[in-house]
Amino acid sequence: MFTPHDPVAGALLGRVPAEFPQCCVVATDGDRVVARALGVPFDAGTDGREEMPDQGWDRVLVWAFRDRRYGHAPTAASALEISLDVDCLGRGLSSRMLAALRQAAARQGHDALLAPVRPTAEHLDPRVPMAEYLRRRREDGLPTDPWVRVHVRAGGTIEKVAPASMTVGGSLAQWRQWTGLPFDRDGYVDVPGALAPVHCDTVHDPAVHVEPNVWIRHGVEPHTA
Repeated sequence: MFTPHDPVAGALLGRVPAEFPQCCVVATDGDRVVARALGVPFDAGTDGREEMPDQGWDRVLVWAFRDRRYGHAPTAASALEISLDVDCLGRGLSSRMLAALRQAAARQGHDALLAPVRPTAEHLDPRVPMAEYLRRRREDGLPTDPWVRVHVRAGGTIEKVAPASMTVGGSLAQWRQWTGLPFDRDGYVDVPGALAPVHCDTVHDPAVHVEPNVWIRHGVEPHTA
């Protein structure tokens, strides 16, 4: 998968549990970790910032580490990822992990958990704009996308698209290695797992994937001692 090659993820994601343990949770089955959920606090009140930036996932992760370095008090909490052991899929564990992240945000005194959500089925229609994709509904009115549906069922509200939530760039040789595709023509290339086409430039050699996500807000009740 190419997303771990996002330079922001490569530089910072692995440090999140140690730097922000108050915003992270795990689920165990005996001695085995079967799920983890990562989040970060950040200051959305600094001049030039917005609570839900267009750069989404990348931006809030950078802000969180910058705020920690310079001692800026956080005003918001953002989820980053929820990952499950494959043996635990389909058991409702993702909803429980999302609830645990909301509780963690509440314990930090925040009134909301924000989430730059990566819709899990958008890769099946990568040429469909994210805003259009999000308008798709089932007969019961819930989103057709499974992961967005989990968030909405949990009380989350879809706020806006983050059009450049993650950016992965690399040489054509790297993209060939990551995907097994030829990357031998200029233009947009559909890559399995990508939420939008990857732009290929055979003259200058790079290929770049700019991934859209969707901001979802979960209201929480701040914890009081």
